Order: sequence, then C-alpha cells, then structure tokens
Amino acid sequence: MRYFNLFIVLIFFSSCVTTKVFDDLEVRYSEMKIERNRLKNSKDSIQKYGLKLNHELNETKSYLIRSRDSINLGIKEIKILQEEFALLKQSSDIEIRKNIAKNNSLLKEIAIKETKLQSRLDRVNQLEQMIQDQKASLSQLKESLSDALLNFKGKGLTVQKRNGKVYISMENKLLFKSGKWDIESQGKQALIQLSKVLALNPDIAILIEGHTDNVPFISKGHIESNWDLSTKRATAVVEILLQNDQILPKNLTAAGRSEYLSIAPNNSVEGRASNRRIEVILSPSLEEITALLEKNN
Repeated sequence: MRYFNLFIVLIFFSSCVTTKVFDDLEVRYSEMKIERNRLKNSKDSIQKYGLKLNHELNETKSYLIRSRDSINLGIKEIKILQEEFALLKQSSDIEIRKNIAKNNSLLKEIAIKETKLQSRLDRVNQLEQMIQDQKASLSQLKESLSDALLNFKGKGLTVQKRNGKVYISMENKLLFKSGKWDIESQGKQALIQLSKVLALNPDIAILIEGHTDNVPFISKGHIESNWDLSTKRATAVVEILLQNDQILPKNLTAAGRSEYLSIAPNNSVEGRASNRRIEVILSPSLEEITALLEKNN
C-alpha cells in the first residue's frame, strides 16, 4: 500500500516535474519493486526454514524426552543389577571363603596322605631290596653248599633252592643203616662239610627233618614207630652239626615227619628209598622283614 501511494504521488507530480526527474523516479520505483520481491522471497524462505527448524526442534525435544526416559529406565535397571550383584558377590565371597577353607583342608589331608604313602613306598622299596638281597644270599649259599658237598653228589645228596629256601636232601643210605639212627662215617663227613658252610651264615634258620617210608617199624628196644625213628635221626644230625661251635644252637630245629611227607610212591623199592631221607631246610631270617611289615601297619 505504501508503494501504491507513492506511485499516485509520482503521477500527480509527473506533470509538474521534468522528464529526467520522472525517469529517475521510475527507475527507482523498479528497483524498489525488485527489492520488495526479493525481501518477500527472503521472508518466505525464512518462514519455511523457521518451520523446518521448529519441526526439527520438536523432533529433537521428543527424542530427548524418549532418550531421557530410556536413560532413567537404564539407570534403574543398572541400580537393580548393582544391588543384585552386590548380594551375589557377598554370597559368592562367603562361598568362596568356605571353598577355600575346604580346599586348604583337603590339600593338607592330601599332603599328609602323600607323606604317608611316600613313607610306605620307601618301606616297600626297602622290603623289596631286602627280599632281593635274601634271594641273592640264598643263591650264594646254595652255590657254597653245592661246592662244599660236591663229593657227595650222586651218593643220595642233592642241593636245591625253591620257595625262597635251600633244601639239602640226604638219603638214608648216606647216613644210616636200616632201622638205626647212628650216623655212618661217610654221612658224618658230609654233615661236617655242611656245618662249615652253615657256620658262615649265622642268620640262617636250620630245620632238620627226618622222613621214613610207609613200612611199619618193628619195635626194637628204644624205637617204637616211624615217628620215633624219624625224630631220632633228625636229632642225631643236629648233634653232629653242633660239634661245630660256630653254629648257634638257637638256629637249629629237629623234626620227625615219619612217612607223611613222601616225595615218591611207596609201592616200589626205589620210591621207598627216596622217601627214607634227612632234609636240611635253610631259611633266611625274617625278623627284619617282619619288623618292617609291622612298622607299615
């Protein structure tokens, strides 16, 4: 409206002004119209941009509100989780301390058992070594006896090692006459050689067993039975061995076994001859092994 009024005024005065002035005014008017249009367009652009900014602002506010609510919810959840974690941690700490104490107790118990097992293992190794030493000693003893009694082999005398013992078997034909218990000269020589080896082994237990065949003994004077005869013969061997004062009497045992531990059938002359014998059974001392076993218990 302002521009229109100005235009009327210009018309009114156009008759009064020169052509040059009019042209200047007209140019000025055109420029003002152009400026007006530009300002109008700028206003429209600014309004549109303002609307856009306002829309974006509203969206941002809405996003911020949603974000704030989500954050507050997250903070609440975190707080709940922290409280639950604190309770769980407290409970876990108690359980962990209990488990640690239990584990320490188990470790201590294991250590004690390992010590005991190691001690037992040491004793087992010691026992095995003692047994091996005894086996070696028995083998050496057998060899010594075989060498010492070499002249009597083939005359009813044998030396064997079995069941951890050394067995010297002497048939009666080497030692006694039939029905007698007095030892013959050749038998005495064999027993003297035997005593020399036994004297060098004071830790050996010596069992002398007398054996007969199953032919019933006919009573003659001091002999009543095969039991009696086998015992007297075993005792006679002991007496010869004890003539060597290096042999300890406590290591000797005499036993009569009569006919009840035969090594051959009694239904032949040869079988009965084999059964009529003296057996000297040499056993290593078991005192150290027994002491070690008792210690293990």
